[in-house]
Formats: sequence, C-alpha cells, structure tokens
Amino acid sequence: MPHAAWIELEAIARRDADARISDQFAADPDRLTRLTLDAAGLHLDLSKQSWTRSGFEAALALARAADVEGRRGALFGGEAVNATEGRAVLHPALRAPVGAAFQALGETVSAEVDAVRAQMRDYAHAVRSSIETGASGRPFKTVVHIGIGGSDLGPRLIWDALRPLAPAIDIRFVANIDPRDMAEALTGLDPETTLVVVVSKTFTTQETLANAEAAKAWLAAALPADGMERHFIGVTAAPERAAAFGCGRTFAFRDWVGGRYSLWSAVSLSCVIGLGWEVFQGFLDGAAALDRHFLEAPLEANAPVLMALAQIYNVDGLHRPSRTVAPYAHGLRRLPAFLQQLEMESNGKRVRRDGAPIGRQTCPVVFGEPGTNGQHAFFQQIHQGPQVVPAEFIIVASTDGTTSEAPLWANALAQGQALMQGKTEAQAHAELIGSGASEAEADRLAPHKTFPGNRPSTAILMDRLTPQTLGALIALYEHKTFVEGVIWDINSFDQWGVELGKVLARAVLKDVAAGAPSADLDPSTAALLTRLLK
Repeated sequence: MPHAAWIELEAIARRDADARISDQFAADPDRLTRLTLDAAGLHLDLSKQSWTRSGFEAALALARAADVEGRRGALFGGEAVNATEGRAVLHPALRAPVGAAFQALGETVSAEVDAVRAQMRDYAHAVRSSIETGASGRPFKTVVHIGIGGSDLGPRLIWDALRPLAPAIDIRFVANIDPRDMAEALTGLDPETTLVVVVSKTFTTQETLANAEAAKAWLAAALPADGMERHFIGVTAAPERAAAFGCGRTFAFRDWVGGRYSLWSAVSLSCVIGLGWEVFQGFLDGAAALDRHFLEAPLEANAPVLMALAQIYNVDGLHRPSRTVAPYAHGLRRLPAFLQQLEMESNGKRVRRDGAPIGRQTCPVVFGEPGTNGQHAFFQQIHQGPQVVPAEFIIVASTDGTTSEAPLWANALAQGQALMQGKTEAQAHAELIGSGASEAEADRLAPHKTFPGNRPSTAILMDRLTPQTLGALIALYEHKTFVEGVIWDINSFDQWGVELGKVLARAVLKDVAAGAPSADLDPSTAALLTRLLK
C-alpha cells in the first residue's frame, strides 16, 4: 500500500478543506485547461471539483504510487486480476475490433469472441427479417428478456437509451421475482409472436429461473410442445443447463466476463434483435475508443483516472460518503441504477486484496435520477443539507440529433454553478430587500435562502446520445471503477456480499415449506416469518 502517498493526500485535503472552489480559478490560471479533456466523443469538466492544485497533484501521486498503469496492463493482458476467483477480467475483449489478440490467463480468446458476435449478428438478422419464426411460423414481434443484476441492468440501459420510438420488435424486461413483474411484461402479448431470452451466467440464479419457469408455463398453455423450443433462447456460461431447461439455442460467454461487465456480450442479444447489429456494433466501437484512450493517455489527462481521483479525494480526503449522478437525458434514466451495481458491487468492499482490513472508506453510496426530476426531489438536500454530496451531470446537447435542448442542459449548467457558488446570507438579505421585503422580513427569511455553495460537481457532455457515445460513457465508468479499486487495493471483480442473503433465503424457504420457523432462527426473523405464514 502506498502509505506515504495516502498520508500526503489526506494532509493536503485537511489543509484545503475550506478552500473555495470558485477561488481556485484565479489562484490556478490553467485550472480549466488542465481539468477539462475530450475522450471518445465525451467532453469532461472536472474543474468544479474540490481539489486545489496541490490536492490534484497529491491525487496523481497516489495513482502512481498504487501502480495504476501496471494494474491496467494486467487487466488488458488477461492476468488473474480477480484473484479470489482466479480469473482474468476481459470485458475490453468483447468490444475490441475483429481480429484482436486478447488472452485470458494465456489462452487466446478473441477468435471465440468474434465467433459469438457473428452468431448474434446472424440470429438477430434472421429474427428481424422473419427468417427465424415461432412454432406457428409467425414472426416474432416482442422479446421478453429475463435476467437480474448485470443480466438485466446493462441491456435495459442500452434499450432505454437507443430504442426507436416505434420499434419493429419491442423488448420487455423481467427481473423481479414478484409475479407482478412478469404479469406486466406479458400483458397484451401473443405467445405465438413472443421470444423469451433467459440470461444467467450459471443458469442457476434463483430469481431468473423462477421467472423463466413462469414464462415457460405461459408459452406452454398456448403453443404445441413441438416447436416451443424456438421461443426460448439461453444466454449463459453453462449451455448444457440451458439446453436441459428447454432453450432451443444458446449463446455463450465465458467466466472471465463479470455480470456487471457483461452487456458487451451475448447478454445483450435482446438489444441486438431490437436495435439491429449496426447499432450494437456502434456501441462496441464507442467503448473500444474509450479503451484506447484509457490505455494511451497519460494519467494527468486520462478521463477514467481523473474521474476516479476526484471520487477518492472526496471520499477519503474530505469524508464525503455519497455521490449523486444526474443524467439530463431521458434516454439515460437507468444510468444511476446501472452505476449503483457497477460501482457498489465492485468496490463495496472492506478488505484489501490480501484479506487485511482496508482501514479507510471505499465506494460511496451512489444514487440519482434524471436531472430535472431530481431537481424537484433530492436536490434540496445537495444544495442546503449539512452533508456535502458531490454530483455528476451528464449533459446531451441534442437528444434527437436536430434540436438543441437548451431548456434541459441550461438547467444542468445552472445546477453545477449554484452548487459551486452558493449564496451568502448577505446576498439573500439584499435580494429580499430589493424585492420589497421589510428589514425584519429579510432578517427572518435570509437564513432560509442561504446556500453554502462550495459543493463539487463534474460535467460530462456529449453532442448526441448515439451508440458510440453511450458505449464510451459506460466504458468510462467501468475503467473509473477499476482505477478506484486499484488505489484502494481491493478486488473489484468478485461479489461475495451477494451470496449470504441468498443462502439464508433458501433456509427460510425450507421453514416456509415446514410451516413454522426453525429453532436456529433469530427471534426477530422467527416472529416476522410466523406473522407472514398467518
């Protein structure tokens, strides 16, 4: 661990904790130039972050001391960066150009990636052109995509961001084990024209298989047994289990593809069917462009590195345990939920790679909503609450490619400005007097209209939300998450915290089947179970 670099960063952060962000532009004349950059169609502005020039330099020194460049090489080189599971982590291989030469633990994998992509392309074309049909010979009009976690959040984000207003083939997503979710997805659908895509890495995920069984029963009630397999597609790293379940075809991905990094793979087959291969290829190309930037740009001008360092400075230097993400584009409304899994499942860890306690904060709580919606909800807290909550604004100049969305992005710019500048009590008092309030009234109201300001934000701009810019945006956050894990010295690619509750749920279900709580249940859980059984 780079102890000296951590000590230096924390010392500078304590010293500069009260420094006004707005004052830094005069104190550091090249601040705007140094803290804005372009990468793969994205423009980033980190000049409204809390660091002073010395704080920024200390954060860079920390990245170098943690050997971010060396660990980056290990990731792209296919080494076992997921040490607890002994796996390479090669989602960049999934979006690399055809003919790349990625290896996982010394095994060449790019040819296999290319083959699966060709299978996805050909199958999607067959469905979209009505060559591939259902049991009755009718073309498919709807895909029901069943998955959970990374098998749901990534494809759902892609579809929301890129879907046409009136798609030729629609997609409905089911993730929740609550039967209401499946019922809503199937409402109005014709089994003869419905294709079900079941996505599960192991094909043992409890929630996904329960929903898949419900979909199978729905199809079986309307379709002949002969040909029903044409309506079921499996996407998995365990194709034999998918075939045993009844999937007529399977599309594979390997164990070096983590769930929350899997949207580049056959996990997004539903989106390829709904959008067409050309759109998905553009999505892959945008991510590959960001990969090249991450590999080639120096640390001080590297977008994922600077995003990671800003977060670490806020979390560990200034003790800010949460962050909000506000996309000012309706198509990106699922981005905060996607980032919750990407970041909190990756870096919500308490021990280092060697198993020793970290001894400092790691991933903050990530939350958010589309921009103008959030302004009328939790923005009150981030402007005037006692906690400082760093913000990220995702801004799209034109959401339809022709119209400038000035009312939308003007709000985003104003929010970042307001968070930084704030409003003093004297300014609020003067405004009240200027609007005709009495001195007593101004004295009474001014404290309520005061904004502390000095609250950091990052802006990420794109001209349009295209397949390429969406791919670049997601890859930006993936690499940001990786860099943070390197600096915190944690494994960003396992997720043991998901397991315990699922194991205990199976035990509770045994008690449900028995009709009473078992003796080893704690008193609270036993009482709740008893009440629910009644």
